[in-house]
Amino acid sequence: MKRSRINEILKESDAFIRSHGYVMPPFAYWTPEAFKANDHAQIKQRRMGWDITDYGAEKFDEMGLFLFTTRNGLNADLGKRSAMLYAEKIMISRKDQLSPMHRHEVKVEDIINRGGGKLVLELYKMSADGGVDRGSAVSVMVDGIVRTVQAGGLLKLEPGESVTLNPGDWHAFWGEGGDVLIGEVSTVNDDLTDNIFEMPIGRFSNVEEDEAPVHLLVSDYDTHL
Repeated sequence: MKRSRINEILKESDAFIRSHGYVMPPFAYWTPEAFKANDHAQIKQRRMGWDITDYGAEKFDEMGLFLFTTRNGLNADLGKRSAMLYAEKIMISRKDQLSPMHRHEVKVEDIINRGGGKLVLELYKMSADGGVDRGSAVSVMVDGIVRTVQAGGLLKLEPGESVTLNPGDWHAFWGEGGDVLIGEVSTVNDDLTDNIFEMPIGRFSNVEEDEAPVHLLVSDYDTHL
C-alpha cells in the first residue's frame, strides 16, 4: 500500500470518527517528529496508535480495516492481580469491506457497533485441530444474551449492539448499508502473535514510501523510532 493512500485513509478515518463524537487521545495527532521528541516508550511498547491494514493483499477497499489502539496492557502482565490486563480500540469497517476469517488464542473481545451501518459477523467454532468447524452451531453472547447461529451464520449488529467473542471463535466481519464505527474492548491485545487467519495472509500492510507519513502507524515504530 502506498504511503500516500495511507495518509488519505488516516484523514478520512479521523473525519468519520469525529462525526460520531468520538475524541482521540492527543498522541494520535503527533507528527513523526513530535513522536520522536515526546516520551513515547510506553506507547511503542504497548503498540498503541494508528493501524491501517490491507493484510498484505493490496486491496484495501475490498479487504482491509482501520484501527486505532487507545490503550493496551502487556502480555507479560497476564495473570497478575494488579496490572492493565485489557485493551481498547476504535475501528472502521467500510461498507462491504471484508476483515477476513480469523481467531485468537488468548484474546477475549467485545466488538461493539458504535454507529453507522450494520456490522455483520460470519461465525464458526474452532475444530479440534484448530481449524474452522463447518458443521457445528456457534453460541456467542450479544449484550448479555446468548445467541446461537449455524456454522457460517451471519450475526448482524445494529448501532449500540455488541458481541463477546472468546478464543477459538472464528470470525470475519464487514459493514452493511454503510461504513461502521466499531469499538473493541478486550484482553491484552497482541497483533504480532495472536491473530490466526484462515487464509495465508499477513496482519500488516507492505508500505511503499511514495511520500512522508502524516502520522506513524504502529507497524512503523520499529523502523522509524
